[in-house]
Amino acid sequence: MPPFLAYADKGPENSDRVPLVLVHGHPFDHTMWDPQLAEFSAGRRVIAPDLRGYGASPVTPGTVPLSRHAEDIAELLDHLAVDSFVLAGLSMGGQIVMECHDRFGDRIRGLVLADTFPTAETPEGKRGRNAMADRLLAEGMRGYADEVLEKMVAPYADAGVKAHVHRMMTATPPEGAAAALRGRAERPDYRALLTRITVPALVLVGADDTYTPVADAEEMHAALPDSALHVIEGAAHLPNLERPEEFNRHLAAFLTRLDENA
Repeated sequence: MPPFLAYADKGPENSDRVPLVLVHGHPFDHTMWDPQLAEFSAGRRVIAPDLRGYGASPVTPGTVPLSRHAEDIAELLDHLAVDSFVLAGLSMGGQIVMECHDRFGDRIRGLVLADTFPTAETPEGKRGRNAMADRLLAEGMRGYADEVLEKMVAPYADAGVKAHVHRMMTATPPEGAAAALRGRAERPDYRALLTRITVPALVLVGADDTYTPVADAEEMHAALPDSALHVIEGAAHLPNLERPEEFNRHLAAFLTRLDENA
């Protein structure tokens, strides 16, 4: 039976290096990770799914909680016979990574948390996410994409990066984005979970990120028992696309550490 999620699966299946699994944010798809797929698949297996409701994966209308996204990832990795791996996520993807650790943390060799935060949604935040879900269903994605583009990436970002990000946002099905927003509004608080994570963690954040500012990354770094924090200058919410060389350099060093301890 084929997996529910569409996905990219690149690199050698029989490498002795730890596989890397990349979880995209909202409202994007797996091509958000193109620079990392290109860089790291030369020597290790790299898997990047389209989350439920995004990219080429099927849409589930209504509400899709983070727990459903986590279950989808577990089912995909079971299908691919990937037993242990490094799990990386950005923004909503980072929150899904935290949910994954809560559900099947024994399979995870290391965590990468980029431009994300661990707290539950506030009452005001819940109202805002549900109102945005209503808006996307009524209006579609383009107006939203136009409004938030220069918060997703910095105003000074490369024009090609801006075009890629805008293209991903406008291609996302409104029903999928709305369902994920409603589910994300109900997420739990992951702060206590972070204190129990014993595997190595890498925390990355763009210096100019206004969605998840550096203070959020510092809070996660302080809570995690074994973590490194790197602030990436010249980037906002998507440093993996805005400053891929620096992002990849930090990720490569982290993966090398995990490979050596395998």
